[in-house]
Amino acid sequence: MAGDRERALALVTDSREMASRLDRFVELLLQWQKKTNLVAPSTVPELWTRHIADSLQLLKLAPDAKHWVDFGSGGGFPGIPIACALAGTPGALVHLVESNHKKAAFLREAVRVTGAPAKVHAMRIEDFVDHFGEPGEIVTARALAPLDNLLESADPGNAHAIIDRLLIGLGSRARHRMEPRFFCPCTRARALRTLSLLELVRYYLVFQR
Repeated sequence: MAGDRERALALVTDSREMASRLDRFVELLLQWQKKTNLVAPSTVPELWTRHIADSLQLLKLAPDAKHWVDFGSGGGFPGIPIACALAGTPGALVHLVESNHKKAAFLREAVRVTGAPAKVHAMRIEDFVDHFGEPGEIVTARALAPLDNLLESADPGNAHAIIDRLLIGLGSRARHRMEPRFFCPCTRARALRTLSLLELVRYYLVFQR
């Protein structure tokens, strides 16, 4: 895994402090992975490129954003790596939304050990959107749910969620699902482009109000 770590860090950062936070996160994740399925076991040998670097590429899409919301955070991707990257940014905060209470407990521990600016919300996406009253700029969702269902739940036009951009990560085999029918009116959004910035594993759909 050391080689995979070096390849990932070469792609996304040269900050020792950020690398240290990510190291602590990965160590914790590997401990919890033994008893809780946080990531697919087959991806563990390439954890750094498959999950860490893939998450951090999103920062290039919104380099000035300070307030992120990560739906279905699960094993912490992309929310925790993004929060680690924003640790030195005044006022930065990543909201981690996860309805599974065991995974939410993992996320709280990850926030504690990394010292990353993040807040865990152990609730369903719909409940979070209904009650979210803080500023928000970016919403992320990585391989979380069927795209049309997710867009309806995470409607960036919701009156309570001041969201400017929605980033949806799909598996590399899911390009055939990127059809016009998914860009439904309920999003009040516009499909901009399909991205794989670092030519890693996932393709991201970008929606903007």
